Amino acid sequence: MSTLSYAGIGETVLAVNGELPATAQGVASVAKVDRREFLKLTGLAGGGLLLAFSLPRAAASGGPFAPNGYLRIDETGVTLYAKNPEIGQGVKTSLPMIVAEELDVAWRDVKVVQAAVDRRRYGMQFAGGSTAIPMNWEPLRRAGATGRAMLVAAAASKLAVPAEELATLDSHVVHEASGRKLAYTEIAALAATMPVPDGKSLRLKPRADWKLLGTRVTGVDNEALVRGEPLFGIDQTMPGMKHAVYAKCPAIGGTVKSANLDAIKAMPGVVDAFALEGNGNAGQLLPGVAVVAESTWAAIRAKRALEVDWDETDAGKDSWRAAEAEAERLAGESGRPVVNQGDVDAAFSAADKRIDAFYKYHFVSHAQLEPQNCTARFHDGALELWAPTQTPGSAINDAAGVLGISPAKVTLNQTRCGGGFGRRLYNDFVCEAAAIAQRAGVPVKLLWTREDDMAFDLYRAGGFHRFEGALDSDGRVSGWRDHFITFTNDGRRPVGGGSLGPGVFPAGLVANVRCEQTALPWQHRCAAWRAPGSNVFGFVVGSFLDELAAAAGRDPLEVLLEVLGEPRLLRPGNPRSLNTGRAAGVVKLAAEQAGWGRKLPKGRGLGLAFYFSHAGHIAEVADVSVSADRKVAVHKVTVAADVGPIVNLSGAENQVEGSVVDGLSTMLGLSVTFENGRAEQSNFDQYPLLRIPATPQVAVHFVDSDHSPTGLGEPALPPLAPAVCNAIFAATGHRVRTLPISMEGYSA
Repeated sequence: MSTLSYAGIGETVLAVNGELPATAQGVASVAKVDRREFLKLTGLAGGGLLLAFSLPRAAASGGPFAPNGYLRIDETGVTLYAKNPEIGQGVKTSLPMIVAEELDVAWRDVKVVQAAVDRRRYGMQFAGGSTAIPMNWEPLRRAGATGRAMLVAAAASKLAVPAEELATLDSHVVHEASGRKLAYTEIAALAATMPVPDGKSLRLKPRADWKLLGTRVTGVDNEALVRGEPLFGIDQTMPGMKHAVYAKCPAIGGTVKSANLDAIKAMPGVVDAFALEGNGNAGQLLPGVAVVAESTWAAIRAKRALEVDWDETDAGKDSWRAAEAEAERLAGESGRPVVNQGDVDAAFSAADKRIDAFYKYHFVSHAQLEPQNCTARFHDGALELWAPTQTPGSAINDAAGVLGISPAKVTLNQTRCGGGFGRRLYNDFVCEAAAIAQRAGVPVKLLWTREDDMAFDLYRAGGFHRFEGALDSDGRVSGWRDHFITFTNDGRRPVGGGSLGPGVFPAGLVANVRCEQTALPWQHRCAAWRAPGSNVFGFVVGSFLDELAAAAGRDPLEVLLEVLGEPRLLRPGNPRSLNTGRAAGVVKLAAEQAGWGRKLPKGRGLGLAFYFSHAGHIAEVADVSVSADRKVAVHKVTVAADVGPIVNLSGAENQVEGSVVDGLSTMLGLSVTFENGRAEQSNFDQYPLLRIPATPQVAVHFVDSDHSPTGLGEPALPPLAPAVCNAIFAATGHRVRTLPISMEGYSA
């Protein structure tokens, strides 16, 4: 087993069979822990090692039964702990479901509690990369099986029968021969005294015996959400709490020269106003002016009255229009090689047809519904936080660094997040709240306005692709070139989510592929946005492959299946790599369910796309009509997905449907442009999110697969844009090469 850093975020992940999740690349640190704090579980297929994090055992005198950090049983009932942040992806329900299945507890008997942030108990706690299910699948199953084995041992002792004669069912241990049964709550104290079973002796339930997994289970917080209970960060209150806002230079890199602080302090409801220098890390604490007030409205009103003289000497001058012009100039030149397989030049020399295309896509905002916020209390050298963050461990470390205190002096309480999509992986808002609370000397709730969210987002990077494709005399794809023009903050590496990797589709599938990369200087920060990289690479690759099929006069379905080729793992020995057999399976299923090839009226078409990301194999078919004035109606999106066993069918369907709607909303009209270092869009009136009447019907079909499970928060998004754009071409003959498509005159 290895412990490696989640790319640039400072958390720790588990390497299973030597493989890391796709989002966990780059070694940062190796964690060492006392082995007595863990329950060692071995004997996995392939010789891998996983750990279920154990708590101290209850005393033999009869404390609660808590064999590990994920479950607790006492006379009052069964409590299961959800370790990861809940950002709307459903893990507060799905992760405990995995434990409950192996524990053989009736779901109606379960109380689910958000776990404390505790690395020693739970290891890595974060939400991102669609990794919650794949990273926790085996540990949670074994945590539940451990509890079940110890409860059976306790029942065997109490009933004076061999453990082999006992079975478990719906929160009971049953002795069928005598008809006796014991509730888990009756024997919890006795179970706490039983020896912890060796991992090799654990028997996980075969899939045929599952009762809970794969069923539809409503979210554990749903009733509380309907009642409006204070689950989110923005809901937090405490005695003596004040409200804070923070003004920063709209051009990244600007600093405070002066501000009308005295006038602000004199405003009604204002408690204090002061400047902060920042700590030199744009991802933690930028320079700015804080206002602390008695109410949110008083703070926002004072912020609007702020007059700050910004020093923009070192501030960025980002310009989208200038970047577009430079990308078009560079498109025909060479870049840094990323993929170079086969003999590309020979393939193009021998080609029967050559196709050339220039694609581009704009920057976009995360636009999570709940604005950034954090409540902070600094007292006696210690900091307590209430934060809707996707990376609580990093938030603790970042805030401690900003304040100059030990992370041991920081406590973070996980709150539910009102959306994340990658933005809350980064904890600048937490650092701001911590710094303001330390300076103000009172508890504060920092709230960003929607304008702050838009101006200081970590955007999905824009980009440009100059494609060239070669077709042989049989209409087969024989050569592929891609010059990708992206952005860089430091002149050395591309911005987050803006880098081509050597495994980008169709590398490994087309015999002759060359991909190159050029990075333009950029000051604004970019980072993970739902399905990082794949969200835009899926659009350009899926669209250009369809373009090649059209040039060859062939059915796009036939060409896609031909490119995928024979069933195989693209990286032998790595079960999380592209499996062309699984890919072809979902492509055929989506096409079949959508009625691919059926005759449609003029102005209506079907578009097909497949993309592999986050170990998920997803194909989508969009049914689209386009009016004479270029109004686009997406009637239905058919999705076929192979992501291994489904944990919560309701949650899985919700994730796919949400990805389709999010992807459609983004591709239709969302764009953030920059001039003079400033984002030109500031609120939703300039950033038109999809409205309910434009939402398509979404039909989701899951492949009943026994492969190891993966997540679903991200992989269903990348195929959406190419499927819709390919359908637009099928309906009109016009090839869309720009996102959002509003830039080419289309509207919903």
